Amino acid sequence: MKLVSYNIQYGFGSDGRYDLSRAARIVAGADIIALQEVERHWQRSNYDDQPELISRLLPDYHWVYGPAFDMDASEQRDGRLINRRRQFGTMVLSKLPIVWSRLYALPMRRTLRPLNTRNAALECMIRAPAGPVRVFSLHLAHIAAEERLEQIDYLLGEHRRATREGGPWSGIDDEPSRNWSNGEPEPENPLEAIWMGDFNMEPGSVEYSRIVGSTPYHRGAAYLDGFVDAAAVASQPTADFHTHVKTIDGKLAKRRLDHCFVGGMFAGRVRSVGADVGEVASDHFPLRLDIDLETPLAVLRGG
Repeated sequence: MKLVSYNIQYGFGSDGRYDLSRAARIVAGADIIALQEVERHWQRSNYDDQPELISRLLPDYHWVYGPAFDMDASEQRDGRLINRRRQFGTMVLSKLPIVWSRLYALPMRRTLRPLNTRNAALECMIRAPAGPVRVFSLHLAHIAAEERLEQIDYLLGEHRRATREGGPWSGIDDEPSRNWSNGEPEPENPLEAIWMGDFNMEPGSVEYSRIVGSTPYHRGAAYLDGFVDAAAVASQPTADFHTHVKTIDGKLAKRRLDHCFVGGMFAGRVRSVGADVGEVASDHFPLRLDIDLETPLAVLRGG
């Protein structure tokens, strides 16, 4: 299956032009799409409802939007209150139904300077042919490693509690007349997970090591309840692999800030990872992943 993660910078390209349709064209066709920096009702983006506009540009997808923060943007018009919320967050689109979703507000440190904003991770449970998998679109703090480490620790804790806690509801509905379960079985909350997004960190950083662990004695080691960098296990890693370009101290720096981390059970399923270097629809480049989510997990585990 084809997955793509893209920080769309609320529709503004590296050329300074606002055009959501460019980003939509780039990600169209992927099976699962994780977007970051998607907003609603901001002046800078013409007060557009971007999740709604993106869903119209990509009409064949199920989708969920998760705002990292929500603020009043209401106005009085002709003596009538127009209730409107100013939001900023992440989005997941999928060709397969999104069975359930939830949003995690990530730990945040207050700053004196510069401006800091709330971050969030949007979790979506999708039943792939291989089995149920939790797909995340997330955006970590941009200021300091200490804040990112707190966010990563929080997410790792939630990840390892997944199967114990269950999904949106659990147990037997003994009041069918109230229709809590809609007659459906308890939805899965599997350990299998894929994290995609803008992590604001580079390979080799302390935050990166917190996710994948320190250099293992056995090359390619993967823990069942841990994660591996999809790019590190890809069969055909691309040359000149980066997802962001910035001038630092007068020099052009090519950085890989966007990542895809797959659960340990998927380590042998990654076929390729790459970035569409050169696209100008955002200040980031789209990150693409080709992974086998077709073969049932029981087959590969020998079960």
